Amino acid sequence: MSNKQTLDNIKKLREITGVGFKDCKLAIDENNGDIEKSIEYLRKKGIAKASKKMGRIAADGLALIHEKNGIISAIEINSETDFVAKNKDFISFCKEISEINFQIKSNLNSLNSTKMKNGKTVQENLITLISKIGEKITIRRSKFFDSKGLNFAYVHNSLEKNIGKVISVVQLSKNEKKDLKEIGTKLAMHVAAQAPIAIDESGIKKEVLDKELEIIKEELKNSGKKPDMIEKIANGKIKKFISDNTLLNQIWIMDTKKKVSQIIKQYSDSNEIKVLDFVRFKVGEGIE
Repeated sequence: MSNKQTLDNIKKLREITGVGFKDCKLAIDENNGDIEKSIEYLRKKGIAKASKKMGRIAADGLALIHEKNGIISAIEINSETDFVAKNKDFISFCKEISEINFQIKSNLNSLNSTKMKNGKTVQENLITLISKIGEKITIRRSKFFDSKGLNFAYVHNSLEKNIGKVISVVQLSKNEKKDLKEIGTKLAMHVAAQAPIAIDESGIKKEVLDKELEIIKEELKNSGKKPDMIEKIANGKIKKFISDNTLLNQIWIMDTKKKVSQIIKQYSDSNEIKVLDFVRFKVGEGIE
């Protein structure tokens, strides 16, 4: 690595962490110029504990869809503020990342090392963008929907095509006899609005249900309910939790007298339609 590259990396590391030149140089030397490893090195040493950018919460940003020949990828990229989320450099970066995410089938493990149009890796460009904009930026999560089913996407209040703050994708089983675009798009809209966590009860992790049941019982106990009543009430509440949070059991947003499963059955006729998978990304949701 040349002296210029070393100095450039030290400068980037200083801008990201707020740590002094001497410590940054040592970190860069110890980690062969790798910025991420250098950040980790400084944090382990306790030097970057109060870093300027890495310690901040990036809970704003953009969610993006990329679609080609019915195959869809979704990705969420976070910034600290909505101001940066509207920055043209940030948006341009996000668009290219969305394209790359599609090409590598949403494999975030290989994303950072993938080269962008300027010949530099995603990680290198991310570091440069953080330095330029002055905010923490993170690539948070992604998902890929292949051609095993029919995929339908929805972007709520899109800032421009395929970019927004809430995105959803629904994958339905293939059906040769029926055009599923209408029901597929409506289901994607429903997912964006109602935020289910699973298709049905079998898709909810046991630890999620156990935790919810624990909270319900503790709440009932604190409200003064008798032990013999707690179990009965808790069972009713956990059933409601499952109903409220599973796609097929939710009340259909376009007809509140019916459940999603009833709408799908009604639309299916003799040709059964199945929801194979779905995803919903709301920018910043769940970030502490």
